Amino acid sequence: MINILGNLLLLIRSHISMFIIIINITLSLIIIFRERKSTSSTWSWLFVVNVLPIFGFILYILIGRGISDYRIFELKSQIRHGFKQEIKRAKKAYSQDKFLTKITDNRVFGQLLHMLFISEDALVSMNTEVKLFTDGREKFDALIDDISKAKHHIHVEYYIFRMDNLGKEVTNALIAARKRGVEVRVLIDAWGSNRTKHRDFKALIEAGGEVVYFFPLILPLINPRTNYRLHRKIVVIDGKIGYTGGFNIGDEYVTVTKKFGYWRDNHLRVTGDVVYSLQNRFIMDWNSQHRHDISESIAYFPDSTGSGNLTTQFVTSGPDSKREQIKMTYLKMINAAEDEILIQTPYFIPDDAIYDALKLALLSGVKVKLLIPNKPDHPFVYWATYFFSGSLIDYGAEIYTYEIGFVHAKTIIIDGKFASVGSANFDYRSFMLDFEGNMVIYSHETAQQLHGNFLEDLTVSLQLTKERYEQRSAWIRFKEGVARLISPML
Repeated sequence: MINILGNLLLLIRSHISMFIIIINITLSLIIIFRERKSTSSTWSWLFVVNVLPIFGFILYILIGRGISDYRIFELKSQIRHGFKQEIKRAKKAYSQDKFLTKITDNRVFGQLLHMLFISEDALVSMNTEVKLFTDGREKFDALIDDISKAKHHIHVEYYIFRMDNLGKEVTNALIAARKRGVEVRVLIDAWGSNRTKHRDFKALIEAGGEVVYFFPLILPLINPRTNYRLHRKIVVIDGKIGYTGGFNIGDEYVTVTKKFGYWRDNHLRVTGDVVYSLQNRFIMDWNSQHRHDISESIAYFPDSTGSGNLTTQFVTSGPDSKREQIKMTYLKMINAAEDEILIQTPYFIPDDAIYDALKLALLSGVKVKLLIPNKPDHPFVYWATYFFSGSLIDYGAEIYTYEIGFVHAKTIIIDGKFASVGSANFDYRSFMLDFEGNMVIYSHETAQQLHGNFLEDLTVSLQLTKERYEQRSAWIRFKEGVARLISPML
């Protein structure tokens, strides 16, 4: 009897082992041939699913699969009526009036404008007015003031919307606007705002406002869409005023906290034609999640009253984009640098293309200065950031850690002439997995303002020298090694 049971157990074990082998082979083939992943990401997943068969399989099912939500891809090809008219007008000007020459005589500007405009319909706005915020309290005071003056509609899109003191401030302003008859729509990411429940917006909804969660987490632990996050920060007021950048809605962004200290970020208030791009992006994101589409009313795309003189483009990317447009923007900007590249980012986990471009720039005599946090908010991401940053020191990069708080700005400044500010970090997640939005600004004035702020940040930062980096402990080196190995999955 014992022998029979023993043989039965051996048979079961062999079948289980064979089943696991078949699953691993099948999953490996799917990862290699079906999924649109980078080579490094593919190798990372192959390592995980084969070294940790059961855990790796579960992890891949949860966060590794590509997105296939038809609604997202369907809306990617749709353009709102008002925005479509602007694109049509701009393309006519492009072909008939030598558009690039009209905008700028800078060859690099022209190439980047061309790439973004032709490939992604990133509308070129030549009448943009930009106000830069580096302090959260100042940004939200301005936003709430604009909300109080809204007449037709307010569209709000954030990754994190906490219902704390700041969240209540913003919500109360939206409720007051709704009571004046202003349309109010709020779109927030279900994962980033997972602690904010639908009932927290009860008063706003009862007043007639609408609140929608992007990729709602019905079963968050087994929902593969959890890995794809709406990371954009967009506000559009009356189709004439726009906000975008790095600040989310929460108390830590406006007050000094024990965990983070002072929150250092960049955010923009813009007017001009570029607001059409923000509006178009919000409407597509909203319609992808709401059963009732926002209409194509021209009221959402009113005649522009922009009186600025800056040239800008709003660029978006995400898993619904095959071109990784923001990554391509960063790559083009890095390759265009002749003197200096300044980068602020909380997460620096570049893919091979970005990493090699920075090394090539350094070897060509271009100065590269990188500002990162001195403390983690996500441990694995931090140690991967520390590794990739430290590795650039050998090529001559200057790496600095922000010492009085947490630097969350996602900014790149090239030669003090043009810059990008937005939601996208320098990592795999921002390039491939999250829905992101950046403002490219072709302005010496704004670039110099950002440049000055960067240098001011360095006065409260500590340089990560080669000597300091090499003194890290064996434990830190181990954490770096693990983080580097799984970095394409972070």
